Amino acid sequence: MGDTPQESATPSLFRRADRSGLIVAGAALAACAGLVVYGVVDTGESDSKPKRRTPTASVTYEVSGQGTADITYQARDEAGTATVVKAAALPWRKTVEVPLGQDPTLSITLGENGGQARCTLAIRGRYVQSATASGTFGRATCSGALPTTPATAS
Repeated sequence: MGDTPQESATPSLFRRADRSGLIVAGAALAACAGLVVYGVVDTGESDSKPKRRTPTASVTYEVSGQGTADITYQARDEAGTATVVKAAALPWRKTVEVPLGQDPTLSITLGENGGQARCTLAIRGRYVQSATASGTFGRATCSGALPTTPATAS
């Protein structure tokens, strides 16, 4: 009779060990699945290298006059793509950041009703050019040059 209690206790220990192992394995699997889900859902770029910002200069475009005009100007686009505003109500003004090395340009085209409009261009608060368009489909262009390096404090 002495051997019988040990034999029945041994299988009970194995069953407990198997259950414990299954619980630990299940918890580890759940933790791994959680990390995978977090990696898929997390779209933040906190671990990536910070993006380098292209140095820019503040450019103010203005168009004075009455009526409307089609306006094309350079904004924060490193590829040099222009922004177009069709039939903009005058007077019109826009201040944007333009990447250094790009040439800020403002073009205006009057409509079939003609009239007169004046474009002006200011870089970092300093007016650098103005031009006047008049008549039916009159055109004018203002442009300037930005340095290729950022301004240094003096």
